[in-house]
Amino acid sequence: MQRVVKRLCFWLLLIAMSACSCFAQKALTWQEVRDKFEAANPTLRAGQIGIDESRAQEITANLRPNPNLTILADQIDPFNGGPAHGPFAYLLASGSVNFLWERQHKRGLRLESAQKGTAVVTSSQADLERNLLFNLRGAFVATLQERALLDLAKENLAYYDHVLDVNRERYKAGGIAQVDLKRLELQRVQYLSDLQTAEVNLRIAKIQLLMLLNDQTPVEQFDVIGPFDFAEQIPPLTDVRQAALDTRPDLRAALQSVDKAKTDYRLAVANGSTDPVLGFDIGRNPPIDTYVGFNVSIPLRIFDRNQGEKRRTQLDIDRNDRLAAATRAQVFNDVDSAYATVNSTVILLKPYKNQYLEEASSVRDTISFSYQHGAASLLDFLNAQADYRSVQVNYLNLVASYMSAASQLNLAVGREVIQ
Repeated sequence: MQRVVKRLCFWLLLIAMSACSCFAQKALTWQEVRDKFEAANPTLRAGQIGIDESRAQEITANLRPNPNLTILADQIDPFNGGPAHGPFAYLLASGSVNFLWERQHKRGLRLESAQKGTAVVTSSQADLERNLLFNLRGAFVATLQERALLDLAKENLAYYDHVLDVNRERYKAGGIAQVDLKRLELQRVQYLSDLQTAEVNLRIAKIQLLMLLNDQTPVEQFDVIGPFDFAEQIPPLTDVRQAALDTRPDLRAALQSVDKAKTDYRLAVANGSTDPVLGFDIGRNPPIDTYVGFNVSIPLRIFDRNQGEKRRTQLDIDRNDRLAAATRAQVFNDVDSAYATVNSTVILLKPYKNQYLEEASSVRDTISFSYQHGAASLLDFLNAQADYRSVQVNYLNLVASYMSAASQLNLAVGREVIQ
């Protein structure tokens, strides 16, 4: 009987472990989050359809004009009168084919304009992705920040509980007064509040990240992982500026718009030229059994009906030139501002990492030891605890500010220059 019970417990344990593994989900790295976002975000997918629509317009722009077929049956005489004849005795039957001959490479220019329009749409889609990835990176960093704050809150609470246990023993031994113990127990509420706040903030950050991923996974089964730290060295400003000029999709789209405007102007000039209509006909006209003929129809350009479009497209070149210059200036502004923010944050973080964190931990441990042995006051102990907590929270917030500023710099450049 005992053997049966043991086997039953073993199988129940296996089932429970399998259920836990089914509900658990591997924490996603930044690259995995990004890949999932690019595959599932509805805004990006809608933008990709816009590119496909633009490519479809290229097919339309490259269409050749269709020839026109005309079939004529004339001189049908069903009426009585005159010499005897049948209704089709004098039938004039003919057929003609007319074809518009486009001159000055109109079809090629239409195709070129459509292709350059697709290039602009593609660059605009890349710019949309750049901005959406910035929002995604911000949500990812916020999740890492709230997780770090949660870990810190757990650590502080565990440390404080240990101190409380020690001081309860001291109280029992008569080492401290009851009022001091109660003040210590009341102070625990602050650390418990920090823990609850960190848990709620982490949950909210995960919800926002799931929304961007268009993912319906329960929050409890979703998690991310990644380094929550800063790099002391950042690339030189000149290299970052050049990378932005080479990479920024909105600047590339502005330059492509200038090129497309020039092609549109050439197309407008070409559309002002006359296109002849070439014709061929064949028929029968009694007493001629069969005949053939050719014709050419040429519009007379007495009035230039395309001068407005020529002027408009010429002005469009200047307009896009100025917009490109404005975009270039905006690129430098974005890069310089983001670079200054990153550099400033690194300057603030270095003393924290090299000095303040260690000093805050050392002061807390020293004052705690001194208080437990009666060499420090309760106020000194509480102040040391508060200072340690404040330094740690400030450091984590500064790291999050650095990662956000680095994300802003990556947004300004158009690619990741700081991981």
